[in-house]
Amino acid sequence: MGADNAIRVRLAAAAFAIAGVLFVLYPAIRPFSDETSLQGAAAFASTAWILAHMLAMVGFTLVMLGLLGLYLAMRSAAAEGTAFWALAVGVLGIGLLLPFYGGEAFGLHAIGHEAVRLHSVTLVALAGVVRSGPELIMFLVGLLLLAASAIMTAVAIWKSGSFPKWSGVPFAVGFALYIPQFFGNQPIRVAHGLLVTVGCLWIAVGMWRQPSRPSPQEPASHTS
Repeated sequence: MGADNAIRVRLAAAAFAIAGVLFVLYPAIRPFSDETSLQGAAAFASTAWILAHMLAMVGFTLVMLGLLGLYLAMRSAAAEGTAFWALAVGVLGIGLLLPFYGGEAFGLHAIGHEAVRLHSVTLVALAGVVRSGPELIMFLVGLLLLAASAIMTAVAIWKSGSFPKWSGVPFAVGFALYIPQFFGNQPIRVAHGLLVTVGCLWIAVGMWRQPSRPSPQEPASHTS
């Protein structure tokens, strides 16, 4: 692996690691309450609401940078094709789900402020409008594509021969469970975030070590 490519792979590994941390901070910081009440409006209006969702959006974006680095690390491996499709499907998934997170973060924040200011439970009901319709369909399709990307990532890692075989499994399981975890309470969602964190960090460690390993086409040199 060339020096420039090694730097890119390690930067991508760092992106994976940071993303992993953000995925557990998101549910830990996000306020949980009765979102049909004024208590829910106060949660929407809080700084913690905005911060948590922004961390999630940055986390998803960094995962894609991580997948780009993983593809670069596998360009000379048998799993290159699978790694490419994992990246391509993942980018498409992220593009579909981020608009929903924007509505959650900024749309509900604005609704919460007005509901608190006017002391109006009726305005809180508008949260259902923000979370439904075509944007919800886009969001669900995006998460399904992201789950498919994560599974392909695990397959590519398993086939690569240069990463610990099981290192992609927590990552794949974490993103495959992303839709079901939305129906859980805060402890369940934090536990899910920890699973995604473990997945991202395990892959990041494998990527960080890659530049020091010879590729199949570049055997280690020996002194005579």
